[in-house]
Amino acid sequence: MFIVLLIIFLLLLGVLLGYQYILTNYTVTTSYVEGNVHYTDEEILDMVMTGRYGNNSLFLSMKYKNKSISDVPFVEKMDVSVMDPHTIKIEVYEKALAGYVEYLENYMYFDKDGIVVESSNEQTKGIPLVTGLQFDHVVLYEPLPVDNPEIFKSVLSITQLVNKYNLSIDRIYFGSDNTLTLYFDEVRVALGNATDLDEKLMKLQYMLPELQGKSGVLRMENYTEETKNISFEPDQESAG
Repeated sequence: MFIVLLIIFLLLLGVLLGYQYILTNYTVTTSYVEGNVHYTDEEILDMVMTGRYGNNSLFLSMKYKNKSISDVPFVEKMDVSVMDPHTIKIEVYEKALAGYVEYLENYMYFDKDGIVVESSNEQTKGIPLVTGLQFDHVVLYEPLPVDNPEIFKSVLSITQLVNKYNLSIDRIYFGSDNTLTLYFDEVRVALGNATDLDEKLMKLQYMLPELQGKSGVLRMENYTEETKNISFEPDQESAG
């Protein structure tokens, strides 16, 4: 009987020591988060390192082995890698958002093909509001029902270009004839159709600082690298 109790005691002691060893030697102290824009590093870590043993690298290794996190809004997936007993790396692959529309007091985000991929009550920095589109319903994971789906290619191009040239855009407006207008505070930039967008926005990055504090329409419909045709029409109340 004594021997049995001794064996049980030693087994329990071994389990306890092993448990203590794991807690002490596999604690995450360093973390790297890559690819995140919509969420901060801290928010991503809170999503990954959940539960009682969320800061234990051995637990995380088993939890996320051959498994991605794919149920986070605005995120396609997240991969968690344990670099060493004290270091983890989280790679975030966000959904490619082109723009969003307002519908029933929600923001409906769509991709380059016009597929509605997210619904949220929060605006996402760097993704423009798109107005002027005509639709009577919105269904998640289905295309926005607009007359001209080519519009979405223009939206994606503008989104990429405003990021390329570090422009902060308030919204994109599509006229009934599919002409484009960009809104920057009180300045409206009339781009016309979707031709020569790269040239127009490259020029625009140098012109906007000169228009700060002004209100009116910057006409770039006929601007090309050859013609360089641009004019500014101040609003009546700000003219002079």
